[in-house]
Amino acid sequence: MIIHFAAESHVDRSYYNVSDFVQTNIKGTQSLLELVRKHSIPRFVHISTDEIYGDIPNGMVDESAPLLPSDPYAASKASADMLVQSYGKVYDIPFIIIRSSNNFGPYQYPEKFIPLTITNIIEGKKIPIHGTGEHVRSWLFVEDFCSAVDTIIHKGKNQNIYNISEDERTNLQVLTLIAELFNLNIAQFKEHTSD
Repeated sequence: MIIHFAAESHVDRSYYNVSDFVQTNIKGTQSLLELVRKHSIPRFVHISTDEIYGDIPNGMVDESAPLLPSDPYAASKASADMLVQSYGKVYDIPFIIIRSSNNFGPYQYPEKFIPLTITNIIEGKKIPIHGTGEHVRSWLFVEDFCSAVDTIIHKGKNQNIYNISEDERTNLQVLTLIAELFNLNIAQFKEHTSD
């Protein structure tokens, strides 16, 4: 089995260096699919993202929702998803696609929202909030995500897509919760940026 976690995943960085995202997320996936095809690997598990669904006005979407990526990162992951599905149809590759919401947890790269918030609070710096901070995101603890992946790779069915999601909160709610853990008032740390 091949479980394909590798990805360029920082949305803001995708605005400035699209080619890295195309190289890793699309061409990297295609390279692995060729290995699966060449060596008749019995299962290819592609780790994707809920970002490929784009902006969702209300609630959640299921696995059959249209892919409407709204940035180069999401577009590269959506392209990889479609490539995996096409290899399934054309070459009968046994695949599973797992689309996860935002993971957080220990050792996460410090440019991501939660670790950036924590380190900025510790250092007394402002925390960038896009727009009003009311953008809702689904948050999933990384160990819960890993448990879900483990279950899916052992019990999931080939040629299926699985969404994994958890707790929905606005960016401002997450920021407020973290500041409260430090016994601080969030107002002194917010720094609104344009969307």
